[in-house]
Amino acid sequence: MDIKRSCVDCGVGNCNWEEGSFPDFCLSTHMDQDVLAEAMEEYKKEDIKKVTVAAAEVEADNYLKMTRLEETIEFAKKIGAKKIGVATCLGLLRESRILAKVLRSHGFEVYGAACKCGTQRKVDVGIPERCDKVGFNMCNPILQAKLLNAAGTDLNVLMGLCVGHDSMFYKYSDALVTTLVAKDRVMGHNTVAALYQADQYYKKVYGSEG
Repeated sequence: MDIKRSCVDCGVGNCNWEEGSFPDFCLSTHMDQDVLAEAMEEYKKEDIKKVTVAAAEVEADNYLKMTRLEETIEFAKKIGAKKIGVATCLGLLRESRILAKVLRSHGFEVYGAACKCGTQRKVDVGIPERCDKVGFNMCNPILQAKLLNAAGTDLNVLMGLCVGHDSMFYKYSDALVTTLVAKDRVMGHNTVAALYQADQYYKKVYGSEG
């Protein structure tokens, strides 16, 4: 396979410091200046600037101090969010109830939508019947997004939606979305664990050389 090298192939990471050596495929040193200018122009918009500054301040002020949950709360406060939507997997309702309690203790209004709400059959939208083995009713991320849109949420927090379902929720959500939990039942929702074990896990399962 002919691989076009990019940032995921870099072992240097000097773009964070703007010094040192750079690989010959470095995106920074081989940048399309029109694309760069187009991206930077977006940061001049007031709503984008507000989010950009808030995100940077949360990172800088709380680096290695706060959990992601705490950082999410700080970010929500900085952007002036009043109502927070929770898009949750049905399997994480317990965790989402705890999240709602924490958010409400910080003065936020919380409105949630679970993935199975609407109770629509999978087969009715063309999902193969064999998928019923993990439940007859479909996950409905589009409905979740539309319900939170209708509720007028200022920021949506994603709680463990399935791969692909999360993609559709991002697409249809009117409000900004941040992810608190990425679902991985095998790894206890610690998705990066599979990467930390890549040398062992992937070689055994897929025969990969890493």
